Amino acid sequence: MFTLRFDMRAPETGAPAAELYRAALDMVEWSETRGALMAVVCEHHSSSDGYLPSPTILAGAFAARTTQLPIMIAVVILPLYDPIRLAEEMCVLDQLSGGRVSYTAAIGYRPEEYEMFGVDFRRRGRIAEEKLAVLLRAKTGEPFEHEGRRVHVTPAPLTPGGPRVAWGGGSEAAARRAARHGLDFFGQGGDESIAAAYHEEARAHGHEPGMCFLPPRDTATSVFVADDVDRAWDELGPYLMHDVRSYAAWNEGDTDTASLSFAQTAEELREEDTSHRILTVDQAVEMVRGGQPLGLTPLIGGLPPEIAWRYLRTVTDDVMPALQP
Repeated sequence: MFTLRFDMRAPETGAPAAELYRAALDMVEWSETRGALMAVVCEHHSSSDGYLPSPTILAGAFAARTTQLPIMIAVVILPLYDPIRLAEEMCVLDQLSGGRVSYTAAIGYRPEEYEMFGVDFRRRGRIAEEKLAVLLRAKTGEPFEHEGRRVHVTPAPLTPGGPRVAWGGGSEAAARRAARHGLDFFGQGGDESIAAAYHEEARAHGHEPGMCFLPPRDTATSVFVADDVDRAWDELGPYLMHDVRSYAAWNEGDTDTASLSFAQTAEELREEDTSHRILTVDQAVEMVRGGQPLGLTPLIGGLPPEIAWRYLRTVTDDVMPALQP
């Protein structure tokens, strides 16, 4: 039981972008009948390594290549979108996928992205609040008035009320925003004070609290499974470290987000044994039996597909059979 996450980074030290995109499509199709629980795509902009900027397009391609696999876009950086246009894309994807695409929206954290789109980074919280309210109405497919004009998103979504939307972030303010709008909250980390704020705000606005997921700091968010762990660290280390260094540069001083590491070398990363892990088959089986799916990032750091496939097949061919009763 595993998830697949794709951010489509394609640094010069890795495989070409076109090769990685083709591999991602093949991998989701291959995996959906071999234990995959979900495919997750991400969003960032103006990244030198080509980080995925158009998650709805890739999600649509995934939907076309699969028949049953749930797909999540996490995250959509909402202040950078026209919420009505986004709602149209969501409703089309809802029809195309048979209701399999869900969303986690957030405000993002990189000023460069806001500058690129001409959006005021200092007002991102207020902008998010305004656009979220519009998006949640528009995605239903029901007509309404907004700023003196009629809005009617068509086609109507296949899913009653529109595709599922959650809110994400790493702060109490983000948790309270999710709660005000009656949404589930996916945190980046944090303590129980964030969960308490979420529950309090939800009830104050007449909502029954939903899911409030706060991953522990030592959660394994990028996992590989290998027959020979030492050899795997030698082979995968440079690609893992590209991922580590890239996110660390964007999140200097952030000690709460579960997916982050500030390790300087692959050896340090291995010693930490937190966010980025390479497991034996037995360790992977134990993790799944303990209730934690394997969070696979098969093309991390531009990992060449011919290498990535070997590790993915170790999961599908060795781990999954071992989990059968």
